[in-house]
Amino acid sequence: MKIKNELPIIGFVLLPFIYLAFLWNHLPKTIPVHWNINGEIDRYGNKTELLLIPILLPLLTYLIFVVIPKIDPKNKLNKMGNKLQNLKFMMTTLMSILALFIIYSTKEQSLANTNYVIIIIGVLYIIIGNYFKTIKPNYFIGIKTPWTLESEYIWKETHRLGGILWFLGGFLVILLSLIFNPKLNNILFLIVTAIISIVPIVYSYILHKNQMKNVS
Repeated sequence: MKIKNELPIIGFVLLPFIYLAFLWNHLPKTIPVHWNINGEIDRYGNKTELLLIPILLPLLTYLIFVVIPKIDPKNKLNKMGNKLQNLKFMMTTLMSILALFIIYSTKEQSLANTNYVIIIIGVLYIIIGNYFKTIKPNYFIGIKTPWTLESEYIWKETHRLGGILWFLGGFLVILLSLIFNPKLNNILFLIVTAIISIVPIVYSYILHKNQMKNVS
């Protein structure tokens, strides 16, 4: 891991911490910390809870990408080379942007439009979908089912389909966010997410059953 390659990513990790530090003395002790599906505040808490946002989003994402390749028993992730580095950069940056948005919404005490959050998640789906087909078989990142983990062929085919679904699903949730009101769009978002998550799992099982038939 080259330090010069990590500096831009570390910069994005630090942005929400810096923004939060700038706002800290201007925030009341009690702040909104959770919104319901309609974008309405449904829980207040101490402002120290805000520290969890940059920790759990950009920082944790970055640490996962740093640690996992080092403990991958098959060392497959390191063989992705620049693709893994690019994925780490984009995922960490996106999590940083999401953290900044949440902190800003807390400061304003209003989540004006939950569609903005869904648009960010849609971009995340597009990034994941674009990289699915490049992820080598491993125990940490990707669509990990008993059938993908025991067959490189099933892993490859499942991630090929998963990549297409997540890529298109990302565009779809962004498009829906631009068309429908937040309340309806939240429901549509959950439906799209369920489809792109469940279909690849079922597909990997179908491939496994077909493979077993061919063997027998």
